[in-house]
Amino acid sequence: FDVVDWLLPPQGWTMTAATAGATLDTVEGRTFLGDIYRQAEPDYQGSVTVPVLYDKSEKTIVNNESSHILRFLNSEFQEYATNKKLDLYPVELRGQIDAVNEWVYPWINNGVYRSGFARSQPAYDAAVRDVFRGLEKVESILSKNRYLLGETFTEADLRLWTTLIRFDSVYATHFKCNLKRLVDYPHTWAYTRELYSYEAFRATTNQEHIRCHYYISHESINPFRILPIGFDVNYEEPHHREALPGTPIPGIIVK
Repeated sequence: FDVVDWLLPPQGWTMTAATAGATLDTVEGRTFLGDIYRQAEPDYQGSVTVPVLYDKSEKTIVNNESSHILRFLNSEFQEYATNKKLDLYPVELRGQIDAVNEWVYPWINNGVYRSGFARSQPAYDAAVRDVFRGLEKVESILSKNRYLLGETFTEADLRLWTTLIRFDSVYATHFKCNLKRLVDYPHTWAYTRELYSYEAFRATTNQEHIRCHYYISHESINPFRILPIGFDVNYEEPHHREALPGTPIPGIIVK
């Protein structure tokens, strides 16, 4: 996989390896991700977003929706997986996973964005209420369960993780989701630390990219591009979640 630079300039995502942790385009050698979109569809006028699942043989974009890509990687690519024990969307849990996604996405995953980019007080108020209604529900679930669906880690947990790991870094301040911080939810905070204890989660989390992208790229919210010092958050504190019923994520190394 290739990683775009964290700065999102007006011309769109770039692949120049200008920032630590970013890479060049090792497939097509392009500088702008938009060129890949137009290669796939010459008349493309839509948004240029990440992630992108790219077919190197057909030289085209297969999909640019993260939830779809997650499903593809979990099913269509299983024969190539190094960890064949991991199934994030097991048949017997699909109904429950879909039900959790139906409120986690609008209230939490997208709720932080509706808050951050709100252009009226009522829109902001409604979005923030949704965010914290969702987090309160998560906290209640995780006070009794190791994972969102009980004893098994699933796609629902992975989709929630992407917001939790950014919450105190950017959403609480930059997007004004400041009714509480993640650390104010003891069970959710411990759950986040447990996931971070896995090498796969730590290796794919770059807090410098997260903080710099949001605060410096979003001029409409932060016009002077001030990068806050931020909260002192230690994701490596012991989480003590082992006491809850449930199994560790199969095939994933714990630090």
